[in-house]
Amino acid sequence: MRGCVTGSGPMRDIDRDRRRGRRRGRSHPEPRSDLGPEELAYQEVVRRAAARARLVRALVRYALVVGALALLLPRIAWIVGICWGVFLARALIRIHLEPALRERWIEREVHRQLDRTVSAKRRELEGEHSRRIEELSASIAHEIRNPISAAKSLVQQMGEDPGSPENVQYAEVALEELDRVEKSISHLLRFAREEEVRHTEMRMAEVLASAVESVRDRLDRSAVELSTRVHADGAMRGDPEKLRGVIVNLIANALDALPESEAARPRIEIQTGESLAGTEVWLRVRDNGPGIDPERLREIFSPFYTSKESGTGLGLAISKKVVDAHGGSIEVDSSPGRGTEFVLTFPKRPSSAKA
Repeated sequence: MRGCVTGSGPMRDIDRDRRRGRRRGRSHPEPRSDLGPEELAYQEVVRRAAARARLVRALVRYALVVGALALLLPRIAWIVGICWGVFLARALIRIHLEPALRERWIEREVHRQLDRTVSAKRRELEGEHSRRIEELSASIAHEIRNPISAAKSLVQQMGEDPGSPENVQYAEVALEELDRVEKSISHLLRFAREEEVRHTEMRMAEVLASAVESVRDRLDRSAVELSTRVHADGAMRGDPEKLRGVIVNLIANALDALPESEAARPRIEIQTGESLAGTEVWLRVRDNGPGIDPERLREIFSPFYTSKESGTGLGLAISKKVVDAHGGSIEVDSSPGRGTEFVLTFPKRPSSAKA
């Protein structure tokens, strides 16, 4: 049986090392760092077996020697038996009891440390979640309370003087404020709702063309130059309608920012293609607008964060949620006066895609 275990590969090397160690005066080799888990486990078994064998031999010698001395020199037998027995008891504890106690104590300490670490991490996550809920609640209250307060004030003025010629204008402003509330609530529900992403076979080039057509009227009314470049059709699995919404939002954000730019020729450049390995599809949206300062750049994906007077601050938050649902990533590069660039990357076959 021994020959079957040590007859080939690393097991034969371990057995050879064990025999060499015995010739050098030690019964087992030192643990080697180049061995795999199975070889290390076998080496540990060999070491413990050798230790038990030595203990059995020592016990046999102890019994023979002490037995012989008991017949010839009883008094000396007691002294030798006690002294030698102490060493044997020590060896017995080291070989049989010590490993089991060590493993039990290590396991107990590992569980204690894990419980402590997990509890600390859970408290940290719960605290972070609570902070986000508080921030989101404050943002929601701010977004809804202000236009409602404005509409309420206008309606009160209309009630105080029903015949005032300014009531028509007050009513129009109040309706605009209430439309703003409705828009905020609609975006909030869309952001909070777990919408199903329907993965189908699609081409990013076709989705890009559809998104550009959706904003064509606005482009024609502006002085912004839009250029698209398709390096590959970007065949992948994804939800074309939701991805079209992401592209439309990025283009709309660029159109909103460009009037603030001092560029002589405001323009938006959109490119799409595939990675060199052919496993990912990427899309880049770049403008030469005013750019974003570093403090705002850290918050642009946060819900309700916006620099627009009529914005809800949920467009980029929803876009990031859609990109994440596709297993992709969205990155932004911007600095004041140098424009803004968004880069979206998607795996061709996301792990969450349904057949």
